[in-house]
Amino acid sequence: MAAIAGIVGLVIGLAAGLAFRISESGRSRAPEPPLTSELPPGIAEVLAALPSSAVVLDPADRVLRASSAARAFGIVRGEELVIGDLLALARRVRRDGVIRETEIEVAVRKFGPDATSFAVRVAPLGGTGLVLVLAEDQTERRRVEAVRRDFVANISHELKTPVGALSLLAETVADASDDPEAVRRFTGRMQQEAARLTSVIQDLITLSRIQGAEPMTEPGKVEVATVVEEALDAVRMAADAKEIELVSSGTDDITVMGDEGLLVTAMRNLVANAVAYSPERTRVSVSADVTEKAVEISVADQGIGIPPQDLERIFERFYRVDAARSRATGGTGLGLAIVKHIMTHHRGEVTVWSKEGSGSTFTLRLPRPQTRERTGSGEPTYREAAQ
Repeated sequence: MAAIAGIVGLVIGLAAGLAFRISESGRSRAPEPPLTSELPPGIAEVLAALPSSAVVLDPADRVLRASSAARAFGIVRGEELVIGDLLALARRVRRDGVIRETEIEVAVRKFGPDATSFAVRVAPLGGTGLVLVLAEDQTERRRVEAVRRDFVANISHELKTPVGALSLLAETVADASDDPEAVRRFTGRMQQEAARLTSVIQDLITLSRIQGAEPMTEPGKVEVATVVEEALDAVRMAADAKEIELVSSGTDDITVMGDEGLLVTAMRNLVANAVAYSPERTRVSVSADVTEKAVEISVADQGIGIPPQDLERIFERFYRVDAARSRATGGTGLGLAIVKHIMTHHRGEVTVWSKEGSGSTFTLRLPRPQTRERTGSGEPTYREAAQ
């Protein structure tokens, strides 16, 4: 809104000069400056340079000038300002000369609830009868604010649950101090809740670091086999407890450019999810392949799968397909969001294929490193290009 105020001030200043000249030239004929249906010099050029929606109304409420943005958003059609609230506001401004501000929503589709939010400032242009309407698109700002509110609400809930459990367990331990078996049982639960709290905080720190302006460390050559092996080692105990077989294939002699620590984190999150959502005595496999343009690393499981309506949302922070099961497995709801942002940092992407009851396959797709190594024919092979 401050930017709009500055623009309005500039335009009003130009208009004021014209109003003064009109008043001086007509002083002997009329006590008030006459109305005009012409833009003051210089205003058309200013309006043309504005990224926001700008409309100038003449004394008869006809559109004298409208920016392309104002027409694209449906604020103006032909020579009419079609938003009734804005037209009424412009008439009041013309009548009393007081600058007014408001916020409106304009439907952007013929059907559906989607709308564009605007911060609006309406001001008279001198005493000419012209009125300037400036509308700044606030939709993205509102979306970001909504995401921020959701994030605060979600993280408050995620932290409150283990903290509340720890508080209750501590009270229970104090009451059962004369029962060693109960104390051991409840302290074990406390350790679980403390570990869950630590996991949430660590994931938040990781997500904050990769989402922020902090640049990634200088990328270096990373062995895909090393990344996969570290990820599998990190979840091997959990997999053994469910008798899940962990296998890998095709990862030898492939390298990518990036941050090894972040890539291990992304792979570990995918493999941990695969183990957590797979039934006992199944298989989780990791495979790698090199295509013409990318290195692809896939994690496939034989788990419960993901419903089609949830596939587009699973990479959102704290989104869970099955919230009860996620908490039972110790999930924070941040793992896939972290994977997505790590891939963004590496100029790659993460995709998913899934079918309920048949399992899921997550694929990390990283740009293939450039290489000058050549084969005997002078052309790099896919495998060589990934080394």
